[in-house]
Amino acid sequence: MTVAGAADPGTLTLAGLPIGHRDDTPPRLVAALQATGIIAAEDTRRVRQFASRLGIRLGGEGGARVVSYYDANESRRTEELMADLRAGRDVLMVTDAGMPGVSDPGYRLVTACVEAGVPVTAIPGPSAVTTALVLSGLPTDRFCFEGFPPRKGQAGRFRELAGERRTMVFFESPRRLAATLEAMAEAFGAQRRAAACRELTKTYEEVRRAPLADLAEWAREGVRGEVTLVVAGAERGAARPSTAELASTVAEREATGVPRKQAIQELARELGIPKREVYDAVHR
Repeated sequence: MTVAGAADPGTLTLAGLPIGHRDDTPPRLVAALQATGIIAAEDTRRVRQFASRLGIRLGGEGGARVVSYYDANESRRTEELMADLRAGRDVLMVTDAGMPGVSDPGYRLVTACVEAGVPVTAIPGPSAVTTALVLSGLPTDRFCFEGFPPRKGQAGRFRELAGERRTMVFFESPRRLAATLEAMAEAFGAQRRAAACRELTKTYEEVRRAPLADLAEWAREGVRGEVTLVVAGAERGAARPSTAELASTVAEREATGVPRKQAIQELARELGIPKREVYDAVHR
């Protein structure tokens, strides 16, 4: 697909900002902040502060135009940035820490660029996902990223993941951490190995490696800072969910509008068990 308008469209560059330590800033990011005319930022104040610490002045005469790009204005701002890109202007997208689009704004604009044939590239940077994974002491050969657990239906989501054999990585806010760890302990088992990684790469970096029940008890005392959770996958041969748990999970999915047949098929595939076993559990 080609771009309508400019013969040479601009390029959207996704840039990963350090998750804590300023010295993790790659030289390519410094150059992009200095050279790109438009910067789309999740928080314009924070990106200006970040650039200032690097000796870069944004905005004003000779500086980049900085615009906000966050959940509430994504739709409107995507249209505006696409107009700039079609006109041949380059756009640099950054979020508060880490890579845009990973539990942060960015996906919508990337999709629009792909559909319109606008070039998209990235400046890789530090990631809380892989940093926590390698620090956790848990298997790293196969893992999955589950983002932030849902605010509602959390227990059902964790039951769906109870049979997942890959190491799982989650983000969670400090104020919800204790409740999330308690729900995980109930769904995955109190002794399932896990690690809570707090304030990664920062002055007060902390990694706690313990069974889920122990981490939940620790979190009840109150935790500050950014938290990434890493949870061991289910061991081969681990106990399957009970008949009641299977039926309950299917019922929860039906309540959200998923047809029963589809819910049964998906759950069987996720748990690696025969579809008939889930079917029988539901109809008992």
